[in-house]
This record gives sequence, structure tokens and C-alpha cells, in this order.
Amino acid sequence: RPKSIGKVHAFYGNVGILVRAYAYIRTLGAEGLRRVAEIATLNANYLRVKLRDRYHLPHNRICQHEAVFSAKNQAAHGVKARDIAKRLLDYGFYAPTVYFPLVVEEALMIEPVETESKEEIDRFVKAMIAIADEAEKNPDVVRNAPHTTPVRRLDDTRAVREPDVRWTRR
Repeated sequence: RPKSIGKVHAFYGNVGILVRAYAYIRTLGAEGLRRVAEIATLNANYLRVKLRDRYHLPHNRICQHEAVFSAKNQAAHGVKARDIAKRLLDYGFYAPTVYFPLVVEEALMIEPVETESKEEIDRFVKAMIAIADEAEKNPDVVRNAPHTTPVRRLDDTRAVREPDVRWTRR
């Protein structure tokens, strides 16, 4: 196909990422790997405790490397998990996984990895609290996010029905 970008990865998957993961594990060693797992778990639980008063916790117990929240509290103001994820982009954060796990209504799965500093997690917490405040006081700001990115909201329905999977040089 003339307008195709070709194969995205080889038949055997993305070998480069496997090599990278292997190198990371070998570099850390057994003790280092244990330590980064502990840090990731501590980060997730720190985040869970900091946000539990503003975001619903479907399972209020110690978590592993990811904290799962529900935007159920914000949904009362017409704000959905997807809106919160989009608003985080305005605060300079990559959007978390939304609507997974499927058993959690309006799920936000946040995974503060081992390389995140406490200062960065605190900055994230402040952003999430600010978004919770916005959802209560001015929900349209959250519902219409992002406001500062080059591309605003995409039409998800149209994207599924009319996929544009070609790359064109501008």
C-alpha cells in the first residue's frame, strides 16, 4: 500500500524493548531489583494515602506498584475519569490509565514508578487535588480539557469509525 508506513515491528515483536529490559534487570542485580520494587510500592501507597480523601478508593488497602482510584466523587459533578486524565495534561503530566481495571467504575490507575522523586509525586498530588477542586467548583474546565496542548480533544467515535492510519509529510 503506497500510503502505509509499513510494519511497526517485526514478526517476533519489539526485540529492542526486550534487550533494554534485560539490560536494566542485569544492571540492577537481584538486590537492586528488589529495591526498585520496594520504592515503586512505597510510591504507590504514598500516592494512595495522599489522594484518598479526594478520590474514591474502591479498595482501601495497601496496594502494590499501582494505586487504583475511582472518579465516582467527581462524576457527581459530571466529570469523568477521562476528563481528569485530559486535565492532567494541562498540568504537565502524562495521563494515567483510565477505565481499567474494568471492575472499577470510572477507574484511574496511577503507577508512580521507582524513578519518581517524592517532590514529583507531591507535585502530581497537588495537581490531582486542584483537579478535584475544579471538578466541584468549575466542572467545565475539567470537562473541556486539555487547554494547553497543541491537539485538543479528539472525536473518539469518528477515530474508530474512520481510522486515519497514514502518515503524511507536511
